[in-house]
Amino acid sequence: MHFVGDSFVRWGIGHQTMLAVTVIGSVLLIVVGRRIRGTRSETVLSVVFAATLFVVAVIHVVHGLLPVNFRLQGSIPLQLSDVLRFVSAYALLTRRFWATSVVYYWGLTFNPHSLITPNLHYTDSPIYDFTMYWSLHIFVMWAAIYLTWGLAHRPNWRSYRIAIIATLGWAVVAFTFNVLAGTNYGFLNATPTSASLLDLMGDWPVYLFTAFIAMFVVWALITLPWMMRRRPVTTDRTETPASPG
Repeated sequence: MHFVGDSFVRWGIGHQTMLAVTVIGSVLLIVVGRRIRGTRSETVLSVVFAATLFVVAVIHVVHGLLPVNFRLQGSIPLQLSDVLRFVSAYALLTRRFWATSVVYYWGLTFNPHSLITPNLHYTDSPIYDFTMYWSLHIFVMWAAIYLTWGLAHRPNWRSYRIAIIATLGWAVVAFTFNVLAGTNYGFLNATPTSASLLDLMGDWPVYLFTAFIAMFVVWALITLPWMMRRRPVTTDRTETPASPG
């Protein structure tokens, strides 16, 4: 892998390799998911996938909570990406509609940014930080793709509403914690100190409303194609008897 100092090199060999792994794994999960859909193999694969993601996510949280690593601003699992990892594991394990809905919208809109423009700095060791960062983000991406295109958990307008409610619920919890603890999880309580896309959306708190509106518009756009593909379902199954003779 390509390591320079204490920073990860964007678009270096390591980055390109992880993007290739993401794409290849996604294609394989779609193909395999469709072939084993509805079989015992589907259950086994989903449980193993869920358990692996859950274990890695727990290791990440526990590592951050250790006294030597603890930072009030970053160690509490309140970032939306932290929540998404556990929701993804739960969705893979249970296939609950609300969970697969959240994974679709959060996983396919928030997570890709971390894959394309990774913000990775080596604080422990290059090997540990590299492995943890990419495994968490790639597993979540795979979960969203596997559930949607592999196992046919299609989003609809109810999914859209659930994702909005879940997002607003997370925002309320994170915002309240930020006020009480003086933190800024999700950049909900103050403008980021470093440059970001939020700089284009106005000052705080204007950018919160702008960002949420933009997010909900994008989510509507990625819901619409699925709804256009759905055929009207008739509830009248009465058939005309065949004529005798």
